[in-house]
Amino acid sequence: MAELPGGFLWGVSTSAYQIEGAVDAGGRGPSIWDTFSAQPGRIADGTTGAVATDSYHRYADDIALMAELGVGAYRFSVAWPRVQPDGSGPANPEGLDHYERLVDALLDAGIAPVATLYHWDLPQALQDRGGWLVRETAHRLGDYAALVAGRLGDRVALWITLNEPFVHMSLGYALGTHAPGEQLLFGAFGAAHHQLLGHGLAVAAIRDHSASPVAITNNYAPAWPASDSPADLAAATAYDALHNRVFTDPLFGLGYPEGAADLSVVREGDLDVIAAPIDALGVNYYNPARVRAPDGGTPLPFDLVPVEGYPTTAFGWPVVPDGLRELLVLLQGRYGAALPPIYVTESGCAYDDVVGPDGRCDDPRRIAYLDAHIAAVHAAKAERVDVRGYFVWSLLDNWEWAEGFTKRFGLVHVDFATQARTPKSSFAWLRERIRDHG
Repeated sequence: MAELPGGFLWGVSTSAYQIEGAVDAGGRGPSIWDTFSAQPGRIADGTTGAVATDSYHRYADDIALMAELGVGAYRFSVAWPRVQPDGSGPANPEGLDHYERLVDALLDAGIAPVATLYHWDLPQALQDRGGWLVRETAHRLGDYAALVAGRLGDRVALWITLNEPFVHMSLGYALGTHAPGEQLLFGAFGAAHHQLLGHGLAVAAIRDHSASPVAITNNYAPAWPASDSPADLAAATAYDALHNRVFTDPLFGLGYPEGAADLSVVREGDLDVIAAPIDALGVNYYNPARVRAPDGGTPLPFDLVPVEGYPTTAFGWPVVPDGLRELLVLLQGRYGAALPPIYVTESGCAYDDVVGPDGRCDDPRRIAYLDAHIAAVHAAKAERVDVRGYFVWSLLDNWEWAEGFTKRFGLVHVDFATQARTPKSSFAWLRERIRDHG
């Protein structure tokens, strides 16, 4: 088994569809993001992930960058359509071979592989049969997990079953701004429950093939009421239940929060499967949410309003570093002894970074962002939250979902026309930070 390094774990994160490209290589089948991004008007700049950063072919170069950075771990995702082009049946050998080469190259570089099984790129064939709205997809995730863990179980240091099921459910199935583009609003809860059911089945499948720890990664946002009025407080409670608790309470045997779930899709025994013990919790944090009572313009029991008084990123997201400390302390207080060790599996920011005439790419705002968020992690640890690691999103500028190539999150600038990689000033800063404090 690949060992997680002792002490605090520094890492970087990516996802397959955002960096790999090579969508027709090695027997890969189409995913919902191939289908979605090909539809006019879906992506801000009209691009797709067909090439992305070509990391399918350039992974050795990217690992060399990680080694130069000095990280102890790399969180990547396995593309389900590479392993099972139709989402079911036997593994595609070329797909597993690719990830075996990637994992072995990471280990040769002294970097622990952290593998996310599902980062939103569902095989299109499964979507054609109902996607996450049907139970079958949960069982297919379990089968897929067994295939990947069966090949890589002795080398992956940490498994992550799902990435941000709340975001995938809300943007992909409720609002339709992400693949597969469904606009079901309240009818999207099946996509929440079946993802969590798939998580539980995947945990069992991984444990059959690997002794490495297993986690899930959730996106969290502290819910800030817009005022102290009872209506705004109730709205913030409702938002917290949907965004944070629906995808966490069941993991620890608490079931779904009252009033926040459509229990008609829950069958006997499902909650026991979902509550299979996990060894770690992945936490992705970008910003808090400011919530007020609805004014009648939405069918939801809350309205989201801007978080004011903070600088913003290129996404328009407020930069609130202490929200990460607040969130980590909230999780510890809410789940207590049931909460396993935490890894911050994504933390990062998008800015409009450019390479200057001197060949440098200076991004001082990202340095300030990372410095403040790392400080927030240390503050949470001082409050006795067991945080074991911090992964920056992302190693590379990449294809940023519905925003296409218009948002740059990377420590490394990528010229998307030439694929030239240029480490930014934040890369050098983080390298020194890891070296001094690792």
